[in-house]
Amino acid sequence: MSTILVTGGTGTLGRPVCERLRADGHEVRVLSRHSPPYAVDLRKGGPLLDRAVDGVDAVVHCSNILRGDEGAARLLVEASRRAGVPHLLYISIVGVDRVPLGYYRTKYAVERMIQQSGVPWTLLRATQFHDLILQLLQGLAKPPVMLLPKEVRDQPLEVTEAAARLAELAAGPPAGRVEDMGGPEIRTFDELARAYLRAGGRGRRLVEVPLPGRVYRALRRGGHLAPDRAVGRVTFEEFLARRFAA
Repeated sequence: MSTILVTGGTGTLGRPVCERLRADGHEVRVLSRHSPPYAVDLRKGGPLLDRAVDGVDAVVHCSNILRGDEGAARLLVEASRRAGVPHLLYISIVGVDRVPLGYYRTKYAVERMIQQSGVPWTLLRATQFHDLILQLLQGLAKPPVMLLPKEVRDQPLEVTEAAARLAELAAGPPAGRVEDMGGPEIRTFDELARAYLRAGGRGRRLVEVPLPGRVYRALRRGGHLAPDRAVGRVTFEEFLARRFAA
């Protein structure tokens, strides 16, 4: 079995990736700011990062750093190159090359950095996870009226399904860019909001509003969707039922 390092191994995605890899018999190293023995802030790097990547068969980069993501990836790439890591696997987002959102541009820059790094690599793009859509809807539901982006759809994916795919890829050879991974259904935000309110037994008035700007236009065109790669199985309603039951 392999020794695999997972950055962001305590996060929403990284935790189930680690669980799946361990279940498959791999030795897992968890890299996170508060997880000894590899408690590393990827934005700073340092000798402990070099120790973390030393001797691993693969690195799965799951860290999600809103500020400093590109710099953190650069330090990880450099450490991987020094250690001769044979496989660097990166999880990105569907539409990073089509939706002009600042965070998407950063993810796209990290993709290109890894592709040009000289380290053998695999790249998987996925649509947004159920957890993020839930978090967004929870914020929108705080006022008595939920304001929703008009004519915007989403394709939420169950995070454990993405984790299983990453674990499968990490155990194999570098594969370059693999096929995107999307949730099972493309839904309007109105539909997603109504499902959330039903699951939580809440009542809100829903109002769809148009938004200005290039990002909104790209989202309306579906630049963040993968209709031909609807390979996920868990629907948003099934995710909500499990979450609210818990």
